[in-house]
Amino acid sequence: MTSGDHSTGVDIELVGRAVDERDAVAFVHVGDRFDDNLRYLTRFQGPDRPYGVCYVDGELFCVPPQLFEADARESFAGTVVAPDDRHPGEQIASLLADYEVDAGTVLTPRTIPHDAAAYIQSAGYDLASTDVLARARRQKTDTELDRIAAVQSAAHAGMDRAREVLQEATQDGTALLYDGTHLTTERLRREVNAVMAAEGVTPAQNTVIGTGPSCADLHYRGTDPIAPDAPVLLDLSPRGPSGYYGDFTRAYLPDPDEGWARRAHVAVKNARSAALAVLDTGAGVTAGTVHTEAAAEIVAYGFKRNETPGFTHSVGHGVGLSLHERPSLRSDTELVAGDVVTIEPGVYDPEYGGVRIEDIAVVEADGYRLLGGEYETTMQP
Repeated sequence: MTSGDHSTGVDIELVGRAVDERDAVAFVHVGDRFDDNLRYLTRFQGPDRPYGVCYVDGELFCVPPQLFEADARESFAGTVVAPDDRHPGEQIASLLADYEVDAGTVLTPRTIPHDAAAYIQSAGYDLASTDVLARARRQKTDTELDRIAAVQSAAHAGMDRAREVLQEATQDGTALLYDGTHLTTERLRREVNAVMAAEGVTPAQNTVIGTGPSCADLHYRGTDPIAPDAPVLLDLSPRGPSGYYGDFTRAYLPDPDEGWARRAHVAVKNARSAALAVLDTGAGVTAGTVHTEAAAEIVAYGFKRNETPGFTHSVGHGVGLSLHERPSLRSDTELVAGDVVTIEPGVYDPEYGGVRIEDIAVVEADGYRLLGGEYETTMQP
């Protein structure tokens, strides 16, 4: 087969090199539709039941679940093995025997289910873990970049809707009124999710909206009434139909002169600029430098790093088929062209709330590019 599939250019030769370098005889993996490594290799979304993949002698095989053989043949660029009623791990063991693969080491991600591993081992093979798929997934192809950019654009549309609702809401005493009812974080979340769904992405449980003190909760999904003068923090991480994520955050500040929120917003904007300035040097920069430079700006405004309140998380992480994947921007890894990372400095205080600005950037040879395009960093009436 060719080294790349018909839709994304996945480089199967990377798996082959890992097999050769480890003096292994094959690579196998078993999982379901929620296993992003398996989805990356096969492009087969599959059902909620296990299926498997095997690389041997330069060829990639997929063992789909029963009743899903036709779907696998449509999306998988390698060889599809006709499924039967056996566990895919047992079928893969038989496949290795059919190809007369000598007993030896078989590479697999450490997330392979125990029962699948047992079938391979019972056939006389030793298993050894490999992170080759995590490494391969770092450098995105042009098709992958287009897919992430499309999801990020859908998140932008969701943010546009949030701003419209917040600007159109009227004051009703100490709360906001929208379309005849009090505006809450849950109501705003429904408005945002409806727009993103219409754009063809799945918001799932990844739309986080807080207001006032709940902005300091990085995973808040509760129902708070939104006060006219309270900041609102919106973190949108939808997933597209091809499996790739977007990740986009903005803070809505109704009172730009308010003390803590204004100082936090200035600190975060400058931290974002510092991080992007490091990325602008392009491939070769150390990932941790991006975090260090952003953190220095946060500290300069009095938000102490590694303290509460303060700069309590990394300035960014990789994003793709998983919402969080390599590289971490706290690591000593050199960034390479094709790395896709979030830039998301933020500061939080349980008493006042939180402010964060988040975008997705792809590292290029001589700089970076924001996927989904530019979006204003300041949101206010």
